[in-house]
Amino acid sequence: MTQNNADTVELTAFRRALHQHPEISGEERETAARIVDALRDWAPDQMLTGLGGHGVAAIYDSGNPGPTVMIRAELDALPILELNDLPHASQTPGKGHLCGHDGHMTILLGLARILSRRRPAMGRAVLLFQPAEEDGSGAAAVIADARYAQIAPDWALALHNMPGVKLGRAWLAEGAANCASLGLKITLTGETAHASTPETGRAPTSALARLIDRLHALAPGGVLGPDFRLATITHLQMGAPAFGIAPGAAELWVTPRTLTDEGLDVLLAEVKTCAQTEADAANLEVDFEIHDHFGACVNHPEATEILARALDASGIGFDAGDLPMRASEDFGRFGTAGAKAAMLFLGAGKDHPALHAQSYDFPDDLIPQGVAIFHHAVRQILG
Repeated sequence: MTQNNADTVELTAFRRALHQHPEISGEERETAARIVDALRDWAPDQMLTGLGGHGVAAIYDSGNPGPTVMIRAELDALPILELNDLPHASQTPGKGHLCGHDGHMTILLGLARILSRRRPAMGRAVLLFQPAEEDGSGAAAVIADARYAQIAPDWALALHNMPGVKLGRAWLAEGAANCASLGLKITLTGETAHASTPETGRAPTSALARLIDRLHALAPGGVLGPDFRLATITHLQMGAPAFGIAPGAAELWVTPRTLTDEGLDVLLAEVKTCAQTEADAANLEVDFEIHDHFGACVNHPEATEILARALDASGIGFDAGDLPMRASEDFGRFGTAGAKAAMLFLGAGKDHPALHAQSYDFPDDLIPQGVAIFHHAVRQILG
């Protein structure tokens, strides 16, 4: 049993409606409500709402013993102004579904239609619409929700569309798929002074300059291998916009990135040590805040094989492509929480606008492909 033409037409219309009404991480209330309304027509045996924020889980239960297979999509959009001249372009200024999460959600709704028509032979299929992927908090929040125990999966599968990879192709490989990363805000605090007598204050200027050089030397990037480390300076702010005041405080935002969670812990400690050393030398206070923490995403060998067979059955060729990727993805949290997890990257077209580009729009041709892949994967495990 597969997606039919009527399904394709209706799902495409639904995807475009989602695209018109984007909500960013943590604000996905109306998006979740739209998903719940749509799911009611496709009769899950149980629905959980408000998971880890605005998350929704639809459960299709065979009534027979067996494993739990979870398929994950994301609810959130981006705080980016869309510049597409499309009938279904975003109606919310400054926000847009420019990563394709509207399409990922729609693929899961297509799978819900098929599962409603024929339940798995054993175990359960759980369709998780996860909040707050873009800031790295959503998967962790879902897992921390006490009700997650009701759906804790044995298997967790996901896909992401990938511009630059041609339609009808995919990237998939076992092992590392996405880097671990986090956002670290470093605040250096001293004391302002008159610009004519800066020596009477405690300016962070020299400490900040030295710290930037040290971070670049500590984690320069380069080849993406086991020892890969990158610290990207993303924002700087120092003093007031005035010529008469020597600054008394500064902020530096940096994104450390490594291939493993353990490597990220080590790099974070070293970055903090560098900042503390420079602050002490300049008689400054230093504070740290962590944001957007993404764990590494690692494809389990058995889960990868399930997706490989599903791609074969769907007529979609694949290879390792450019995996692992420098970019981060919070889906890896489900693997560290005990599931056999894997994610594939489905080609959106060689010349398609990049993810997060203001001209991006999800290719609707991927909807039936995604539904077919997940349908074959679920049937392999659950029958």
